[in-house]
Amino acid sequence: MIYSGKAITVTALDNGIAELNFNLEGESVNKFNALTVNELKQAGEALASAEGVTGLIVTSSKDVFIVGADITEFGDNFSNDEEAIAAATLETNKTVFNPIEDLPFPTVTAINGFALGGGLEMAMTTDYRVMSTAAKIGLPETKLGIIPGFGGTVRLPRLIGADNAVEWIAAGKEQKPEAALTAGAVDAVVAPEQLRDAALDLVQKCIDGEFDYKAKRQEKLDPLKLNDIEAMMSFETAKAFVGGQAGPNYPAPVTAVKVIQKAAKLGRDDALAEEAKGIAKLAKTEVARNLVGLFLGDQELAKTGKTWAKKGGKVERGAVLGAGIMGGGIAYQSALKGTPIIMKDIAQAGIDLGLSEASKLLSKRVSRGRMTPEKMAAILSNIQPQLGFDGFDTPDVIVEAVVENPKVKHAVLAETEKQIREDAILASNTSTISITYLAEALQRPQNFCGMHFFNPVHQMPLVEVIRGEKTSDEAVARTVAYALAMGKKPVVVNDCPGFLVNRILSPYFGGFMRLVKDGADFTKIDKVMEKFGMPMGPAYLADVVGIDTGVHAGEVMAEGFPTRMGRDFKTSHEVLFENDRYGQKNGKGYYSYEVDRKGKPKKVVDESVVALLAPVVDGANDFSDEEILDRMMIPMCLEAVRCLEEGIAASAVDVDMSLIYGIGFPPFRGGALHYIQDMGIAEFVARADKYTELGESYQVTEKLREMAANGEVFFA
Repeated sequence: MIYSGKAITVTALDNGIAELNFNLEGESVNKFNALTVNELKQAGEALASAEGVTGLIVTSSKDVFIVGADITEFGDNFSNDEEAIAAATLETNKTVFNPIEDLPFPTVTAINGFALGGGLEMAMTTDYRVMSTAAKIGLPETKLGIIPGFGGTVRLPRLIGADNAVEWIAAGKEQKPEAALTAGAVDAVVAPEQLRDAALDLVQKCIDGEFDYKAKRQEKLDPLKLNDIEAMMSFETAKAFVGGQAGPNYPAPVTAVKVIQKAAKLGRDDALAEEAKGIAKLAKTEVARNLVGLFLGDQELAKTGKTWAKKGGKVERGAVLGAGIMGGGIAYQSALKGTPIIMKDIAQAGIDLGLSEASKLLSKRVSRGRMTPEKMAAILSNIQPQLGFDGFDTPDVIVEAVVENPKVKHAVLAETEKQIREDAILASNTSTISITYLAEALQRPQNFCGMHFFNPVHQMPLVEVIRGEKTSDEAVARTVAYALAMGKKPVVVNDCPGFLVNRILSPYFGGFMRLVKDGADFTKIDKVMEKFGMPMGPAYLADVVGIDTGVHAGEVMAEGFPTRMGRDFKTSHEVLFENDRYGQKNGKGYYSYEVDRKGKPKKVVDESVVALLAPVVDGANDFSDEEILDRMMIPMCLEAVRCLEEGIAASAVDVDMSLIYGIGFPPFRGGALHYIQDMGIAEFVARADKYTELGESYQVTEKLREMAANGEVFFA
């Protein structure tokens, strides 16, 4: 044994070959935490001084190779100033990774599974890489608002060329074996069972002189082989393209290009210094902090969901009541992920629409080469359409997705409860109606909860699992298990009008409608909010959701929170609704809609809307972008605070992750509570106090005011 640690061992094999093996103790995957990095340094020192070693293979005993750096340690690593971060990053490269690259004998990595971020960077320190057909590689750091920091921006361009490296790093996508081999990131691709032998064979050929490993290594140590004209054309074009794709709110991809460009004319060590400066600069940004927080929040969400799901058991079969677009989407998602489902409706037209929706979504996958026709047929066969209750004693979870009308839902739920097993869970896909109220129609309210999907079901990851007053833990657990089985991200929330996401969204629309009443141009409001990072502005969003749906939801929220969400004026939503402008669904709302070349609705400004809204608008007013943003975001953020304070959501993480996954809140801003904290809670309170005359939705809670005074935060 040459070296033995808790994450790494180095063993002497036959013929002078050594094996450096990653097998992080107590973890299901290998990752670069402080322990692993320190042990790699020690292992490198041991190898450099070991006698009789003529070659090295690098392997993993886990199903993955290395999934990257331990993100949970980022906070500690990035808490220093830029200069300190850059110095620490460069020191790690000089003392940990460079020594592996500089070993006095040939080295080969056997990539058996995911080699992401630091995992791929580790593999690139060796002279050759053999990849399993079951593996994937990539540098996803830009998705966290940073760039590779273990030499990725230096070594990858020298292996696969500047253009390919820019594309890989800026996009942050995982690469399959074929693409990796074609680009030159790996030197061979073999079946999993042949991987170790292939690595041993390759290193032996290097030892025997069949391959010139020193020449191959030198390419990684030297500057990029680009002349000035080639470099200018390559990097300037890349910066323009990458900047256009990433947008102004995500600086990491363009920073990566700039770092590669600066390092192009430098040798390895000086190039690594440029990388260290780049990652240090990004590490101190709010974008990086929020994107890392998003990653950690997603992990926390998954952990909570799995904890619930263990109590709920496996859902063998589901059912959905009410076909149509929503029911068809739920049926599609369930069948796609492997849970057979009954899709019931009272009319054949509904069944036809639901099947058409599922078929359309599957056909898209087939046309894009992501699914075979045979697989599509198998999935469709997992959807059982019917008009009656035959077989309703088999589903474990039944999701009601009929029209958003309390009386209709009461009737459907009561009738359905008589047809299902006593231990089956009944869930309502309501978006606003109280679960406690809907449960009044049931004999077994403990087996009832909300299961709120967001539209379109196949695209929106969030599912709210809503606990009513009498909902049991067992009902919540099984519903969470079903949501996870469908590939969704469930968040458990307590019952209230609008639940979590729609309750927080309601004051946002309230802010919008008051701005319109006060004379703001709704097209300008849309532009301001899109610039802020929202996927679409509030007027456009209202059209996509449906003006009729918005008016109905507004009535429910006004009844639930009359002093905060009630309106003492006629709203623009109501005017459009009265004039049969329902949004995209009938081609006219705040905007009019035309079909583009791809058959999708395209919004166009409709001047007639200004005249239509004139009776409810108090003249024209040219609000500044800052005031528009404040008047939109303050009520939304304050409602998020109230949901946390009232226990509607269990944690600040649940609030922010729900907004990101449920309405597309800008990920780089981290969520509503992150937005408050990044601004500074005291600054947010001061800003909100400027608008108190606009109503209760702009009034700061006492708890938040105390947090501001005491310097408390939502996230440590």
